[in-house]
Amino acid sequence: MQRILQKSPWLILLAGALIQILTGIPSAWGAFQKPVIGEYGLNEQSAGYIFSILIAGYGIGCAVGGFLQDKYGPRKAAFAGTALLCGGIALGGVIPQGKAWMFYLAFSIPVGLGSAFLYPAVLSCAQKWYADRKGLATGVIGCAMGLSGLFLTGFIALFTKSIWQEKGIRWAFFALALITLPVCLSAGILLENPEQDEKNNIKKQKGYTPKEMLHTRNYWLLTAAVALSTPAVQLFSPMLVEIGSERGLAESQALWAVMLGSAGNAAGRLLMSILSDKIGRKKTDQLLFMGLAVCSVAFAFAPHWWMIAAYVCLCVCYSGLAAVLPAFSTDLFGLAHAGVNYGLLALGQTVGSLSFPLLADALGLKKGRHILAVLAATLGFFVIKAVQISEQSKKSGGGDEKA
Repeated sequence: MQRILQKSPWLILLAGALIQILTGIPSAWGAFQKPVIGEYGLNEQSAGYIFSILIAGYGIGCAVGGFLQDKYGPRKAAFAGTALLCGGIALGGVIPQGKAWMFYLAFSIPVGLGSAFLYPAVLSCAQKWYADRKGLATGVIGCAMGLSGLFLTGFIALFTKSIWQEKGIRWAFFALALITLPVCLSAGILLENPEQDEKNNIKKQKGYTPKEMLHTRNYWLLTAAVALSTPAVQLFSPMLVEIGSERGLAESQALWAVMLGSAGNAAGRLLMSILSDKIGRKKTDQLLFMGLAVCSVAFAFAPHWWMIAAYVCLCVCYSGLAAVLPAFSTDLFGLAHAGVNYGLLALGQTVGSLSFPLLADALGLKKGRHILAVLAATLGFFVIKAVQISEQSKKSGGGDEKA
């Protein structure tokens, strides 16, 4: 396998893209939510927490998956993630009506964990093969993850609004599990870290251990930034169709927000990663947080089709941050422990995805969630501004010289 990958390292990007295009349930949840509510007899709040717990599981899974990837290699981590992901999706098809708690346990947690096991396995492997172009590797993988929302939105529509609409969302879950299993297993076979040679010496390269990283100020700042990036999109993604209807859009038109938002996710992950290779991660992250703040204000007031345009811009900024922050992490802390270090950074997503919806509900901010989104994005800008590139991080094999 090493010989093949040495000659054609793009196969790693292809394998990663194939896996990620099937793991974007979070970005497409707006298309899942209404069919789930109708089929399973849930209310809007319960269905929204299915999404929040899924994202929280994703954040925790990135940390656990990072440990697996660093200890056992990306292939085994990917296989474990595939089993969890496909098992959770399949179980979603057999959950009884009115049992939201079963959805949380049988669907949200395993799907979140499985998707997360796959992401650091794919991402850290790709970054090691493209150590001199980490932004490009992160962007390609992230672009596929963004396009996943577009694919899954169309896939769900086949079972709820189109060719097989009489089958419904339960059959959609079964069919998705059957497609995902062979694709992720086949692509996972290709995932293998590069052998250590003079050109790509990852293990000998100095880098922060997880324990060392946890004692740095930069880790806590980046983790806070990840948490603060979540509300601008995640507070509204589950209720996007409902918001569109309130702004004068028909349901079919509101679904365009989900699909175009997924396209924005893909564009943001690819283009912002490439931009960060040119101007530095820190500058790119600051620009993206500024964009989140401005677009959150626009999204709060935009009517009709302008709401969709504002949401797409939010998705570009949000997904751009999701793609650039992992590369920023390896710039600061090195590639030697990239899997687990990124996983620990992703815990910020767990904190943000759970705390902001709970805070909004506790304060009665269903419509005022926009205030939280603007404040979080503004604070995120200053948090990134406070990140400093130390001499130690430069010596560790990271160190964003342009930041």
